[in-house]
Amino acid sequence: MIEDGGLNVIACIGWGSLVWRPERLRLRSGWYEGGPLLPVEFARQSANKRITLVICPGLTRVPTRWAILDVTDIHSAKCALAEREWDRALNNPGWIEENIGYWDRRTGARHGMEADAIALWGEAQPIVGAVWTSLPCKFNGENRTMPSEDEVILSLRTLEMEQLALAEEYVRKAPREVDTAYRRRIARELGWD
Repeated sequence: MIEDGGLNVIACIGWGSLVWRPERLRLRSGWYEGGPLLPVEFARQSANKRITLVICPGLTRVPTRWAILDVTDIHSAKCALAEREWDRALNNPGWIEENIGYWDRRTGARHGMEADAIALWGEAQPIVGAVWTSLPCKFNGENRTMPSEDEVILSLRTLEMEQLALAEEYVRKAPREVDTAYRRRIARELGWD
């Protein structure tokens, strides 16, 4: 699985669309189960009104996945993930620093939500670092606003047909092990299981 004993292996941690739609993300492997347990939830309303999974400190932890990036240093890993997450990210270094988390075994540097938990997981893996998306929850255009389950359900119920199809696809294609409270409620009320 890991060539060269992990000397140049940098992991990307994923729990949402990265897993089923990596697009431009340069991967050297598929997605492995056994990523760090993280408190992720359907709590970020995207520009197209989908509700996406983000880290929400203090919530129940769920399994994530990880893949090997086709890069050899943390800076390149951060840029690769940022480019996948936002097409204009490479022109905005401040966005990368704010929204891409990282852990570097070589220097001990870490940044982003759940950086300590990911570093602890990483220390037990044959890798030299990890990156992950560290976007905050967001609702009604307000960053760091955590929607309630009721608000998420109401938001999804009021989507137009095309937006609704994208939202449903996101929920259905998220890895099964990312079994969150909001996901169970969405499945129960909207039938998206």
